[in-house]
Amino acid sequence: MNINLRQEQPKDYQKTEELIEQAFRNEEMSDQQEHFLIQRIRKSTAFISELSIIAVNQQEDVIGQILFSKIVIKNKKRITASLALAPISVHPDYQNQGIGAMLIKKGLERAKEAGYTSVIVLGHAAYYPRFGFKPANLWGIKAPFDIPNEAFMALELKPGALEHVSGMVQYSDAFSG
Repeated sequence: MNINLRQEQPKDYQKTEELIEQAFRNEEMSDQQEHFLIQRIRKSTAFISELSIIAVNQQEDVIGQILFSKIVIKNKKRITASLALAPISVHPDYQNQGIGAMLIKKGLERAKEAGYTSVIVLGHAAYYPRFGFKPANLWGIKAPFDIPNEAFMALELKPGALEHVSGMVQYSDAFSG
């Protein structure tokens, strides 16, 4: 299978949103609104166009996507910049073929190259650790909502980046739309 990963362009937006809607349509832990989330993120100051990546097949169909956006980790003493990995999706016909892993690896690589030092994700506890994610509570980092500790994870893109960081993750307003 010949898959190309590239930065999402405005001309891809509609196809990406259709993909996200299809990918989350039957997900149990979803409100099926992720395609609206990406619209709101793109309009926000949290949007980082270089970290909006799509997977396309030879026919240029959008079959996967990943987005990282700006967040902060906040406590009484300091505010630390970080990234949220959300959403990530792969078309149902292409799932379990390694496309999600390709997108995550490429996205983390680009985030690191761009100078970001950490990433937060809410996701499957059995999946994300293979990329180095660990429960965020190991650093004293908390979600702003009730979620099992094992599903809320963090990754240091730069070793030691979260060493003296703790507090509540503050997502952009796009997440509360």
